[in-house]
Amino acid sequence: MAVQRQPHPRQHQHRPGSPAAFRWSVILNSGLSALQLVIGVSFGSLALIGDAVHNLGDVAGLLLGWGAERLSARAPSKRYTYGFGRSTQLASLANAVFILMASAVVLVEGVQRLFEPVEVSAGPVLWAAAIGVAVNLFSARLFGADAGHDLNRRAAVIHLLTDAAVSAAVLIAALVVGFTGWNWLDAATAIGVGLAVAWSGIEILRQSLSIVLDAVPEGIDQAAVEAALRQLPGVLNVHHVHIWALSTSQSALTAHVVRHPGSIDDLDWLHQAKQRLAQLGIAHSTIQLEPPPQEV
Repeated sequence: MAVQRQPHPRQHQHRPGSPAAFRWSVILNSGLSALQLVIGVSFGSLALIGDAVHNLGDVAGLLLGWGAERLSARAPSKRYTYGFGRSTQLASLANAVFILMASAVVLVEGVQRLFEPVEVSAGPVLWAAAIGVAVNLFSARLFGADAGHDLNRRAAVIHLLTDAAVSAAVLIAALVVGFTGWNWLDAATAIGVGLAVAWSGIEILRQSLSIVLDAVPEGIDQAAVEAALRQLPGVLNVHHVHIWALSTSQSALTAHVVRHPGSIDDLDWLHQAKQRLAQLGIAHSTIQLEPPPQEV
């Protein structure tokens, strides 16, 4: 006889982080983008304009991630029985596309400007870049430890830390231009900015596609999960194991387990299995219990 474990009452609870991190990051980066665009256009810094364009992409990405996180907190329905956790996966994927689009714009403009340097007024650019470093580091700090276990939030933090590095590069370039008059350095910095942004976008795209395609989530070792199930009382075999992500922060498992039915009560065994899987990062699990073949 096959027994299917029932979901634990707390098993399907969504635990979103504080929305304040998204809210303040959107507000601060919107103001920063406007400031950088005005100064970049007024004083001829393509590197600063590139930083502003990337910041605008971040604002769109942060809004998307924020909305997805709110949607993922909605309770499951009769049609969407798993809830809306995958909205955070789609937000991460869209964020990666935004990043790559922004990097392409900056790279094209940087190459063009490299062959036709424009005089840059270093002072205002330097101050705008310094503000960019401060704003982005502060915004990233708002997410705290929440970003460690949620790709949607980690994508936001990567956005912000990349922006801080980009702003630091623009700041250094402005200092050098101010002392040397090498206006071409602004365009070269813009190209470096574009490449750095593209690299971060490719990494987020890779992780997002893995989740969307139901790959085993990063940080979970399928071999270790199967070994943990085999070590439980009375287990003879484990097969048809599938592990995937319900959202950017929650993982699920289904598995068939062959065991001696008399070794321990089925419900007690399932409770032990659930606890062990939770320790390995899997909070949602469905296990089909099967008797040895000769007992069928």
